[in-house]
Amino acid sequence: MKKISGNKLLVKALKEEGVDILFGYPGACTIDISDEIYKQDYTKVVLPRHEQALVHAADAYARSTGKVGVCLVTSGPGATNLVTGIATANYDSVPLVCFTGQVARHLIGNDAFQEVDIVGITRSITKYGVTVRKREDLGRIIKEAFYIARSGRPGPVLVDLPKDVMAELGSPNYPETVNIRGYKPSTGVHIGQLKRAVKMLGKAKKPLFLAGGGVNIAGANKAFTELVERTQIPVVTTIMGRGAIPTTHPLFIGNLGMHGAYASNMAVEECDLLFSIGTRFNDRITGKLHAFAPKATIVHIDIDTSSISRNIQVDIPIVADAKEAIEKLLEYVEPMEKKESWMEQIEGWKEEHPLRMKPKGDQMQAQDILETINEVFKEDDKIVVTDVGQHQMFTSQYLEVNEKTRLYMSGGLGTMGYGFPGAVGAQIGNPDSTVIAISGDGGMQMNIQEFATAVLEELPLILCVFNNTYLGMVRQWQKLFYGKRYSMTDLRAGAATRRGEEHPPKYTPDFVKLAESYGAKGIRVTEKSEMKAAFEQAKANRALKVPTLIEFMLDPEVQVYPMVRPGGTLEDLLMD
Repeated sequence: MKKISGNKLLVKALKEEGVDILFGYPGACTIDISDEIYKQDYTKVVLPRHEQALVHAADAYARSTGKVGVCLVTSGPGATNLVTGIATANYDSVPLVCFTGQVARHLIGNDAFQEVDIVGITRSITKYGVTVRKREDLGRIIKEAFYIARSGRPGPVLVDLPKDVMAELGSPNYPETVNIRGYKPSTGVHIGQLKRAVKMLGKAKKPLFLAGGGVNIAGANKAFTELVERTQIPVVTTIMGRGAIPTTHPLFIGNLGMHGAYASNMAVEECDLLFSIGTRFNDRITGKLHAFAPKATIVHIDIDTSSISRNIQVDIPIVADAKEAIEKLLEYVEPMEKKESWMEQIEGWKEEHPLRMKPKGDQMQAQDILETINEVFKEDDKIVVTDVGQHQMFTSQYLEVNEKTRLYMSGGLGTMGYGFPGAVGAQIGNPDSTVIAISGDGGMQMNIQEFATAVLEELPLILCVFNNTYLGMVRQWQKLFYGKRYSMTDLRAGAATRRGEEHPPKYTPDFVKLAESYGAKGIRVTEKSEMKAAFEQAKANRALKVPTLIEFMLDPEVQVYPMVRPGGTLEDLLMD
């Protein structure tokens, strides 16, 4: 049997695992791997302009395709530049395998050039991290990495590759099976617990479904919609769960939580049974823990045992994959009558405080932009990727999400700079879909260098920049709770501001000119009447295989409402 290097075995493993796209950035400790990848024609390499953008692109590629996203970066700064993206994927349960270069074994621990303990650095934000110490372990470790990343609750795995291990000759065999002692992801559903939950559904007078991101991750949307229609029970979602049921469905109330709809938050306050699927009950949806769903018995289905009763004590825990659990529920749940008085109460809350932005004459607002997206791209199979901030909340409130629309964002970590590279990864993974990124002017600048990647990869992205000249979400808190002291949020501030002078007349950068300098298209929209034409032009530009940036000039005084007060309960809502 002819021996091969670890570099060759890695390339063979990528093919065996079906990795047709690799997001990579080279360096001294991975140059030999790059050379081996050059010699083959199965795995295509995408070269972003920054390692953080690289891992975000791999993340959105994974979310939107259901495949494992794969990264390759060099040691030291290449590896540390992945940290934010790994944490993003960890919070949102995204399967990634991140290969990092490492200095030769005899240099580890000696402060060698571009040496860091990346396994130690990322230990708390990976499902598993390991440095390959022996060439004979390489194949097994890579096989285990892919299995761990995609099984159970998905997540990121990091494999650190010392340069000398990868140069060493060894067996060409790549394992076909995995058997990891101590790692046996839960499969199947506890029927006894499930039957208890079904009985509770039948007895409840004010039942409510709460769908989290786990429903979307499991691809359980169709089965969940069927369950909702069979039981006639209304639904609220977390922002990560938006789209678990079409947002136009008559039983969908809205999002829950800090910027959730009034009716959704009141429904949680008043329900007598909260049937939750695939959510961690984080602080953004619960408010004060002791006051969350105070009248409800709580059923919680989640694939991750550690997520159950960690934040909210539940009455009926069920550890299971969301799709498996919902499909099993459908075997036991009989058709139910709609709870008319309960639905009337919910409709009353909707009428009392409908989810809409306060009109400001002809002034363009975020709701107008998102409703125009709903209209212009109604028939398109589309993916919308957001950055983090006010625009993200507006998107989660007003974007219609259904069978034709998928929505992705950094939910758990709240990572600014995710939107643009996320859109790059989603478009690469879904070449026939319309991909729209929605960013603020702050977040857009965090990875704006990815215009080079988007142009060179011929990606017809539509990039929306909501430009209010501030870091809007933090400014909103400063306006409401800090006496309008806008510290560190004015993106026009600089030396002139410190001298007490007025803002410079022009915002920097000029996003339209910057887009054009990369070879992309740029459009600036200042009036509501210009929105539809801008989107139609961007849609037409897709045929040119270039990205189009649309900059929307918005009023910085406009806030995201409703809003739960800091330290408040879901009942304690600011409406305006």
